[in-house]
Amino acid sequence: MSGPKPSGGSIARRRLLIALGFGATNVAVLRRLGSGEAPAPEQQPQQTATPVEAADAPTTSAPATVVSEPAAPPEPPPVPVLDESAAQGTDQPFDLAIVGGRVIDPASGFDYVASIGISGSTVAAISADPEAPPLQAATTIDATGLVVSPGFIDILSYSPNGYGEWFKLADGVTTNLGMHGLDNRATNWFAAHPDGSSPIHFGGASDHAFVRQVHGLEPYDTAAGSTLEAMLTDARADLRNGFIGLHMQPEYTPGTSADALLAHAAIAAEHGVPLCVHARYSDNLPPGTNLQAISELVSAARETGAHVHVEHINSTGGTGVMAEALGRIDDAIDEGLSMTACIYPYTFWATYLKSARYQDWQEKYGIGYGDLQVAGTSERLTEQTFADAYAANSLTAAFAMSPEDVDLPLQAGFVMVGSDAILEQSHNNHPRSTGCFSRVLGHYVRERQVLDLPTALAKMTIQPARLLEGRCPALLRKGRLGIGADADITVFDPATVTDRSTIADPAQESLGIQWVVVEGRVARSPDGFTAVQPAGRGLRSDIGTA
Repeated sequence: MSGPKPSGGSIARRRLLIALGFGATNVAVLRRLGSGEAPAPEQQPQQTATPVEAADAPTTSAPATVVSEPAAPPEPPPVPVLDESAAQGTDQPFDLAIVGGRVIDPASGFDYVASIGISGSTVAAISADPEAPPLQAATTIDATGLVVSPGFIDILSYSPNGYGEWFKLADGVTTNLGMHGLDNRATNWFAAHPDGSSPIHFGGASDHAFVRQVHGLEPYDTAAGSTLEAMLTDARADLRNGFIGLHMQPEYTPGTSADALLAHAAIAAEHGVPLCVHARYSDNLPPGTNLQAISELVSAARETGAHVHVEHINSTGGTGVMAEALGRIDDAIDEGLSMTACIYPYTFWATYLKSARYQDWQEKYGIGYGDLQVAGTSERLTEQTFADAYAANSLTAAFAMSPEDVDLPLQAGFVMVGSDAILEQSHNNHPRSTGCFSRVLGHYVRERQVLDLPTALAKMTIQPARLLEGRCPALLRKGRLGIGADADITVFDPATVTDRSTIADPAQESLGIQWVVVEGRVARSPDGFTAVQPAGRGLRSDIGTA
């Protein structure tokens, strides 16, 4: 029984392609190139001699051949769908269309040249059929040659300040989460940051260090008894009032006891949010080493059932012993514990010279004055200039990490990307505040090939969304690029994307981030920021409403 006949249009298109020198195999190769998939090796057509009598065989020409039919081009992969009710026919008009780009949705694995239709603030259509009519929209972005990704989620940032989030937008970030702790109680913080006050979305964690200050504790003071109970009550209240996690930083508050850390982990487990921790130690000089810090966090996850997130493991918890630190977390995950980590893609950290971290810094980190550089300057320190910088308590970068302290965690499946900074108007910042995400894509993906592009994008999108979505419903539609997802989208040029920020001048926008869409509105184009009303919304936990 014969199969269905191809339509006249299909035959005409095939004849046209063949006339132009594009057989079906060539078309398949072009499609794979457009999607980033390595093309299969070219196959030579099979040649089969025509059966003839030996006496009749020609003696001066090659045998006649029969060319086999080339394989048909691969079918487009299934389009990711979060919410079928949000779907809109591709023949209907959209508010915004992004056409012809390599669409990568790490959540579903979709990776194909496609067009996206947006209605309002929602992705309403994805067309991966190269023969479908073009999408019609009030505004159309031509993404040919570009990558179209879910907007980046910065898992480890700080409060919006009216300035630094614009640089994050230029780095492809559409959601800024202060999981390194927010500097107020939740009710007051959300009142100070209403919807529409930022160009990108925002939210974050209750900050144990801030709560300590509220209760009159100095960094080396230990909370106990009624003071600790009052702090735990405050943590619970912050979660009910909208914060989406708890943050602790025992390296900067050395008075934080192991009991206090466990008590906060228990609250995190009780409420289904992560405990995000800047670990207790950042060096390998006993007593108190990186690996001991990791072991403390593994124990907290084991004893309480909390999800424990290790912040910037490249600078705290893993420096110099990265393979073993990652191995301990891997073993914990195999044991059934819930743990993740994040890094920023730089081999130097920065903090203030009078902080606890800089105590005995030469002995702890094995570095000297020439390995230090004050933010906003281009010169390394000397013994004399160090004295001046210390007197001023300057923010100072320390080149105390090796390349593998960044490479290895980037290759670990449970590690995400987070900046640990937001640029201040004084520009007194680490360059990670403005170039974190573009640096991963440019330096670590394109130039050094430490990880591939879809893996890198997963660390910036779906992984942070999944970490927090259990008690933050808004994140169920972010970090994804499917029908029904929020239209928070980053479009970049994989051939040029890179960071430009430096210690001397961190206030430099990244290159190669072409378009950024927030809530369905174009917030940044190749010409710069748009004049539309900022669309950022506060992301809150549902704990107080559950």
